Amino acid sequence: MRRLIILFASIAVAIFIAGNAFAASTLPAQTVSASGVTVKVTPQSLSDQSWNFEIAFDTHSGALSDDLTKSAVLIAAGGATSPPVSWQGDPPGGHHRKGVLRFKPFAAQPPSIELQIKRPGETVPRSFRWQLK
Repeated sequence: MRRLIILFASIAVAIFIAGNAFAASTLPAQTVSASGVTVKVTPQSLSDQSWNFEIAFDTHSGALSDDLTKSAVLIAAGGATSPPVSWQGDPPGGHHRKGVLRFKPFAAQPPSIELQIKRPGETVPRSFRWQLK
């Protein structure tokens, strides 16, 4: 009987966690190329604890000096914003950079989100948008 209760409790916890985490794997990667630099953003997870996006930069001219903790912002439908919590990846410099940009989740899941990255020397931010609902 005790094993049965533990099994049901484990299933309930798994269902609760699954219900509160958006499957970022269903969101497509997006790529924007401009000014000789390609930026690819791949949503990794949108859980209750952290919203993570893999970011990859590629160029054949100049060094990639972006500080994503200062130049990126996540915007929810309606205008609420969330600054990055951390960048875990390659340091500034070089022609190729890759890492994970982490954000604190919004209090309520918005119907859509937009990740904006302002690159040095560019007047318009790079924009990546996804529908969540």
